[in-house]
Amino acid sequence: MPIPQLERRLELDALRGLFLVWMTLTHLPTRLSDFVNSPLGFVSSAEGFVFISALLVGRLYIREFYQNATGVRVRLWKRSLEIYGYHLVMLTLVFTVAAAFAVLTHKAAISNLLDFYLAHPFVAIIGSVLLLYCPPLLDILPMYVTFLFFTPLLLWAAVRLGWSRILAASGCIWMLAQFGLRDVVHNWIVHGTHLQIPVQETGAFNLFAWQAVWAVGCWVGARSATREETFGDPPKWLAVLSCLLCFTFIGVRWGWLGPHLTQQALGLQLDKWQIGPLRVVNLAASSVVVYWLRRHLVKVVAIEPFLTLGRASLRVFCTHLVFVFVGLALLVRDVGEDVDAPSEQLHGTAAILLLVFTFAALILVAAHEVRRRRERRARVAA
Repeated sequence: MPIPQLERRLELDALRGLFLVWMTLTHLPTRLSDFVNSPLGFVSSAEGFVFISALLVGRLYIREFYQNATGVRVRLWKRSLEIYGYHLVMLTLVFTVAAAFAVLTHKAAISNLLDFYLAHPFVAIIGSVLLLYCPPLLDILPMYVTFLFFTPLLLWAAVRLGWSRILAASGCIWMLAQFGLRDVVHNWIVHGTHLQIPVQETGAFNLFAWQAVWAVGCWVGARSATREETFGDPPKWLAVLSCLLCFTFIGVRWGWLGPHLTQQALGLQLDKWQIGPLRVVNLAASSVVVYWLRRHLVKVVAIEPFLTLGRASLRVFCTHLVFVFVGLALLVRDVGEDVDAPSEQLHGTAAILLLVFTFAALILVAAHEVRRRRERRARVAA
């Protein structure tokens, strides 16, 4: 099939960098987390990061898959193994340094994140190596590893069966996820491995729901790589309807629409971790609006430092986790509170210094990684 020349889209790197900045501000224990945690309705940095990552994978590998499926399979599995290695490094740091700090200082902010590991260290270590036990904040990389590992199968099926069937199957799995598929599979795994890991300790993300974000991202990426234009501009009525829906969800998010239209009242319909039905509507509407305004938004997004951060996303993500744990370690109890009750956020100078050092480190790490890749490519070309 004729395939147009693939060009690097800088805005995709920048978007991933933007989502990393957004994620970092959300995770750091400062007052800014209150404002950046899903401020525009029920769309978070996690959905954006997973979607753009999948889009880039689909865009980069679908073309080669037609000519060299085995080579693509090997490259994707090597990449998933590399990310798995980073995950093991992060687990090692958390299970040693962070856990020791939590035990010695009795800081609830960290102890609560590692309570299962502290109570059942052997089961937790084995389960984490098998990607079954995923402590809070350390559950995105296991999801990424899993999705990337199965992406060759997804691309193979898409080439032979067509994307319409793949998306339909993905939608069915998402629907089953809303009715407890995760619990059923978890019970099978516990029975087969004899690792008594509670389902809530396997990570916040329901992979059977989130696979839909990955599948749609791969489809969009593959489509953009094999067509001159990914999609035409949405009809005006659809753009207007999507804008109205986005404003409605913003109103629900901030409680402007009364007691019956709040996040608490709608509950699982808006749930982030299993991507409830109303959240899907919000994600779809937001995607239409962003695509409709893409020519204007790209001028705002495709700038530094987003470009550099996005090109070194894996190392930036791991670095941001280190500083999140540093921030949690700095939390102290407020005067008059129970001795074991930590304050939930840093304030004043401590918060400012944490933000400054965090983003300085992220930019330095990203710049070093981009420079290293550039030098390696130059040596290969020479």
